[in-house]
Amino acid sequence: MYDAVIVGGGPAGMAAALALGRVHRTVLLIDSGEGRNAPAAHVHNFLTRDGTPPGELRAIGRRELAAYPGVEVRSGAVADLARAGADGTVDAAGADGAAEPRCSVVLAGGDRADARRVLLATGLADDLPGPRGVEALWGRSAFHCPYCHGHECAGRRVAVLGAAPPRVRLALQLSRFAAEVVLCTGGEPLDADARAALAAAGAAVRCEPVVRLEGTGGQLEQVAFEGGAPLAADAVFVVNAPRQRSGLAARLGCAVFADGCVEVDEFHRTSVPGVYAAGDMARRATLPVPAAAVAVAAGSGSVAGAAIDQDLLSAGFGLPHPFPRTGSPS
Repeated sequence: MYDAVIVGGGPAGMAAALALGRVHRTVLLIDSGEGRNAPAAHVHNFLTRDGTPPGELRAIGRRELAAYPGVEVRSGAVADLARAGADGTVDAAGADGAAEPRCSVVLAGGDRADARRVLLATGLADDLPGPRGVEALWGRSAFHCPYCHGHECAGRRVAVLGAAPPRVRLALQLSRFAAEVVLCTGGEPLDADARAALAAAGAAVRCEPVVRLEGTGGQLEQVAFEGGAPLAADAVFVVNAPRQRSGLAARLGCAVFADGCVEVDEFHRTSVPGVYAAGDMARRATLPVPAAAVAVAAGSGSVAGAAIDQDLLSAGFGLPHPFPRTGSPS
């Protein structure tokens, strides 16, 4: 019986394992190796690791975890995860006499592991609705986050796809340091106020429908339109559609928001007792969108790890819980 099973070996999962390992908890970390940022050449906005390749960052994390005997890391996927008992509890009680929630994890190879708590850090995956050619450029010269990749566009020609107000806002943001910014509305109309704001910032507008993105070796060369001359560009910011990479949270019955993110409180507890979630797959109600930054994911894992330890401490010694639930998630 492990103190905790962590599903997902990205920054959130590894940070949680580190926090738990340092207080001598027994942890099983299961890593499928499917990081959301795998297509990107480098990780950014992570102090002391800015510019590190994603695979190298994971390798560094694994080496650090190896120093803690209580942390076991396995490569592989989780086939199933269930709470023990119909109500998520087992007969064995903690020191305070209350039944504890426990979970059972089945790996793809058939091995089973039981744990007192579980942390889901399975992350999000990106669906790319278009245009044609974006997949070959994704993470190299086709991006979605200015904080992850905006700096690399300084002094370069940048296209922003879309006509909604957030896309106009992004074009204005990038206009501060890109050499050229063109908002490509994809055939959608743009109101006069947006056009005026873009013009004042020196950003151009193309309203023809976008047919495809063209480039070689992951490098964008131009945006092709249904009519008119192509637009030469070095980078493009596209609309992505993030989704849960794993169905485990849904299988456990965790509450989710309309965007599919798992709902957690400030201590990364889900609506299911004994189940925590961290990283970009989860968010609090006060955050309108998931935080995709690697540093934020690592921070959330550290908080989740400490919260799990305190949860176990209360159960083991019959102590009042230091973080009583006061609201969402219910």
